[in-house]
Amino acid sequence: MSISRLTDFFLIQRMLRQVKGYRRYFAVIFLLDLLATPLGLLVPVPLKIAVDSVIGTAPLPKVIGPFVPDSMTGSNSILLVFAVMLQIFVVLLIQLQSLSGYSLRTKVGESMTLDFRTRLFHQAQRLSLIFHDRRGTTDSIYRIQYDAPSIQWLTLYGVMPILSASVMLLSMIYVIVRLNWHLGLVALIILPPLFFYSRFYNRRMRPRYTETKQLESSAFKVIQEVLTAIRVVKVFGRENDEEERFKRQSSKNVDAKIRLAFAEGGFGLVVNLTTALGSAAVLFLGVLSVQSGRLTVGELLMIITYLGQLYSPVKSISNQVKGLQSSLASLERAFELLDEMPEVTEKPQARPLQRAVGGIEFRNVTFAYVGEKPVLKRTSFSVRPGTRLGIQGRTGAGKSTLVSLLYRLYDPQTGEILLDGIDLRDYKLADLRNQFAIMLQEPMLFSASIAENIAYARPEADFQEIVAAAKAANAHDFIVDLPDGYDTMVGERGMCLSGGERQRISLARAFLRDTPILILDEPTSSVDIGTEAGIMEALERLMKGRTTFMIAHRLGTLENCDEVLLMEDGQIVSIMATGRKGTTANTDSGRCAMV
Repeated sequence: MSISRLTDFFLIQRMLRQVKGYRRYFAVIFLLDLLATPLGLLVPVPLKIAVDSVIGTAPLPKVIGPFVPDSMTGSNSILLVFAVMLQIFVVLLIQLQSLSGYSLRTKVGESMTLDFRTRLFHQAQRLSLIFHDRRGTTDSIYRIQYDAPSIQWLTLYGVMPILSASVMLLSMIYVIVRLNWHLGLVALIILPPLFFYSRFYNRRMRPRYTETKQLESSAFKVIQEVLTAIRVVKVFGRENDEEERFKRQSSKNVDAKIRLAFAEGGFGLVVNLTTALGSAAVLFLGVLSVQSGRLTVGELLMIITYLGQLYSPVKSISNQVKGLQSSLASLERAFELLDEMPEVTEKPQARPLQRAVGGIEFRNVTFAYVGEKPVLKRTSFSVRPGTRLGIQGRTGAGKSTLVSLLYRLYDPQTGEILLDGIDLRDYKLADLRNQFAIMLQEPMLFSASIAENIAYARPEADFQEIVAAAKAANAHDFIVDLPDGYDTMVGERGMCLSGGERQRISLARAFLRDTPILILDEPTSSVDIGTEAGIMEALERLMKGRTTFMIAHRLGTLENCDEVLLMEDGQIVSIMATGRKGTTANTDSGRCAMV
């Protein structure tokens, strides 16, 4: 067995394990599909009755004769009405079977896709920032949104239709051979060539479908980047350039899809020509059999009708082969995301943590992003509970990376970070992160109401607690002046509000979270002096009694800190006391060590 065939086998096996909770629904759908076979066998029966028994004098077909009273067979008019009514009844049954199958397929398919998307989304959130930094978020979004439905198409519109089509194919082969085995053998001659051509098509086309998915994801990435940074694009007048970039990237995808279309069209052409040759041979020999008296005209019409139904599942299976390869390529990409291992993991016997005291210690911590030089180099210092530590340094000095290590967005390559004397990696991850509240230079708000954005820190908080947090952050007055107050929608990323208003909502979120440790990353750099004064006044209340790490470029912003840690090129070059003592370190040729 080739590697590609083996891979497909394991993919389908894994897919079936993924959807095992839907097995009962699959059984019902399969039974409904199987009903298509006997209903299909009834389709030519009214035509045979009209030709052979109404126009001619032949007896009724054996499949229907025992169910027709003798009183109806004595009159051609009554028999013709019976044939017409039978035709309507068969069509009605076929349509009811089709409607039931379609409705159940839709319900089950959408539920399966939602479950699979949810699992992928859960996995994308579990993965460390290193993964998202390296791969970008767009590819994960594409896999969640556009690759996940492959599980629906493979099960309900791929594997199951192939199984039901195979049952119908075998049924039609049996019926045609029973009617006339010579014509049956002629009709079956085309099946081996189609089987071998399908295998050849599978081996050649799978890599092309994978390439198309990757190119689609790349084009999607351009759209996300541009629309996310639309203000920057407009300010610099780069709309036309970005449009050209999108067209260039999309053109590669278009070219790949055109090549796929030619290949798929060629495959369909071969299948249809092959079945047409089979039909022509049966028609030619069938007419000769009628002329020689071995077949009646009605029997020939019946065989030709069954032949169409015989080749219909053949064409269906061939068409499914094309769709299967595209869906398998998508499913493989989705499982690749599920198989990614997060760099930041929780130990099996991790310690619970209710509320930390707030003592922090870095011991010889070194950290580097993937493929880059170290951002932090053998960093060591300690912070007593309740200390306000300012962190200053040039862009790229490692300030933000240092605090990102605190709540384990990343783990250091060497060294350890202790919280209350215990390594961060020994705590339960959720409990650890519950000890931190964070304010960023660019506050992140969600497209929801102001109240919902504040409550994001603690969803179970009641409205009175939300209002109290907003008042503590000096945000209540501007919120109640808005037309909808706390129900005001902030827009995507909070862009319906000013920078200062967004920052104060972010500050209210921190008040509501009420954690023992604060991370303040340039909290006032994007606001004016007047707004900064109000924010700093609220921050003073927030920092009281909490261990605080405040990153800032301006020394004036750090004047309320107890100590200021100066960083340069990933190392601590000095620690300056500005108020009460809370941090201790020595410097030795640019290297910090614990006292």
